[in-house]
Amino acid sequence: MGNMNQNPKNKKGFSGTVLVILIALGFMLFLYYISSPSMDTVEKKSYSDFLNLVSEGKVSSVIISGNQIKVYMKTDASSNKADQYRVVIPYIDPDLLPFLKSNNVTIEGQEPKDSTSIFWYLIPIGLIILSFFFFSNITRQIGGANNQAFSFGKARTKLYVNTNIKFSDVAGVDEAKQELVEVVEYLKNPIKFFSLGAKIPRGVLLEGPPGCGKTLLAKAVAGEAGVPFFSISGSDFVEMFVGVGAARVRDLFNQAKEKAPSIIFIDELDAVGRSRGAGLGGGHDEREQTLNQILVEMDGFESHESVIVLAATNRADILDKALLRPGRFDRKVYVGLPDLYGRYEILKIHAQKVPLAKDADLFAIARGTPGFSGADLANIINEAAIIAARTNKSAVDMPCLEEAKDKVLMGPERKSLILSEHEKLVTAYHESGHTLVGALMTNAEPVYKVSIIPRGMALGLTVNIPLDDQHHYSKSYLFDKICTLLAGRVAEEHKFNEIFTGAENDIERATKIAHDMVTRFGMSSMGPLVYGSDKEDVFLGKDLVRERGYSEETARKIDEEVAKIIKEALKRTEDIIEKHIDKLEKLAMALMEKESLISSEIYSILGIKDPHKDVTADSYKKKIIEKNNNKNNTETQGVKNTEGETKETGESAINPV
Repeated sequence: MGNMNQNPKNKKGFSGTVLVILIALGFMLFLYYISSPSMDTVEKKSYSDFLNLVSEGKVSSVIISGNQIKVYMKTDASSNKADQYRVVIPYIDPDLLPFLKSNNVTIEGQEPKDSTSIFWYLIPIGLIILSFFFFSNITRQIGGANNQAFSFGKARTKLYVNTNIKFSDVAGVDEAKQELVEVVEYLKNPIKFFSLGAKIPRGVLLEGPPGCGKTLLAKAVAGEAGVPFFSISGSDFVEMFVGVGAARVRDLFNQAKEKAPSIIFIDELDAVGRSRGAGLGGGHDEREQTLNQILVEMDGFESHESVIVLAATNRADILDKALLRPGRFDRKVYVGLPDLYGRYEILKIHAQKVPLAKDADLFAIARGTPGFSGADLANIINEAAIIAARTNKSAVDMPCLEEAKDKVLMGPERKSLILSEHEKLVTAYHESGHTLVGALMTNAEPVYKVSIIPRGMALGLTVNIPLDDQHHYSKSYLFDKICTLLAGRVAEEHKFNEIFTGAENDIERATKIAHDMVTRFGMSSMGPLVYGSDKEDVFLGKDLVRERGYSEETARKIDEEVAKIIKEALKRTEDIIEKHIDKLEKLAMALMEKESLISSEIYSILGIKDPHKDVTADSYKKKIIEKNNNKNNTETQGVKNTEGETKETGESAINPV
């Protein structure tokens, strides 16, 4: 199996390197052989001649090495060792040494075999080999740099031939999926649209808050259509070298055209698509050149190319207008936060990966997470699985899900924080005040849970969950919301005759709601006017450019109206708590004992029916089906009435107003 995965190119390079090393070693050994000193290069004489020369006194000294003798002759006084001869001893002659000594021949001793000679020759060979590797590595780096230089303008895309993601894997964004169904049909059967003269949108912009599934929707489109999916981030286009971003854009679109029909997905489009000519930068920076190339490529599409560009961004308001004109990103799909049933469907999809216990109520978790995105809900399931594993449970049960939801919403429990009994009692009365007023107010959100366990920055929390997702907020709802926020402070003061700092965030939120009622919503005696402007310059920051838009006298009246609303809410809250002081005491004592109470326990103490009891997944789904059926019947009846009026009058049924 290992040979199958081996890269042939690397194998070839390895064998070539080994061959070069062997050739270099052979060459070095050859040089060593021809340059090493040897006795074969010295003139040879017979053993009898050698003995005669010794007898004649012509031999100065000898070096005996094994069965060979190196002979140094006497020539003159200036040079004792001018001539050299080599003599081979044919037999063992025990009288040789005495004979040499008697004739005054210096015997320098047997020359030992130099075991280090080969080592000293191998040192330069090793240095040469190391030098060879060093220079070959530099050559490879230079070659790689040249290759990178040639591929610098290539788009760093991720190609998905099959994403294995379908629309069934995406929940909570039904309207967005419906908008993208046409794109899938076009990619599957473009002839159907061409035959009717229809032009499919060349670009589809997915906009919405982070974590709502924009990237997942794009992959689902590619998975449903079964076409190549080129994915790239907007930041991958921009480099410090001028022209690289534009080159990558050209390469990306060329790749997509070669594999058409295909999809190009650009994530975080605002990284290169910001409005040109805004802010402090000039008009010739690399980002703007990249944007110009995107505009040119999208405008250069031919109708037969079957290439669709999908892009995602969280800030569509700062994109250049040229991107959003018809012919480029001419279809905008808003991917917003899921509603209640959408959150339930998302939780079911993510819960397929974990074992759930029988008591796990995903719909209750969905009701307790208004404003959560799909990524937040996936995080809840993951945290619940981690908690179950930590507590050695075989399945994820409801306590794990509730703990995970509270952890994501408020942070982990601060178990190291030790509260005194007095502080714990103050917190219990504070949260009981929120709970009591929230449960008794007609237009307030019903209380779902209350706890005095410290989490994050809070020493306790009261969770209010509406029976249904709300999109319009009445004046009475906002007023009751302010009363609920002030109830904690009122309960503390009523019990301890003292004011504590724990109501800081409650007062801040209550003041913000009252201020918006006066300046934004027209819910005061100052009339339906907007005072001030929330318009901000996104390039210069939030606080540098602000328009006040009203006089000092108007500002004084606004402050008076805000204070009036707060005082009225405070008076109403005090009346409710004084009237139901016994229930406040019961809630506080139950919290001191159990630390956390759920809705059934809360409303049982108050002696009121729990409004959350009748809200289930089946009942809510039935409610949605009935609502959709009534809407379809109304639309059908309206179409019939419109057709009848048109036939009778012979005029258009559209109201010109």
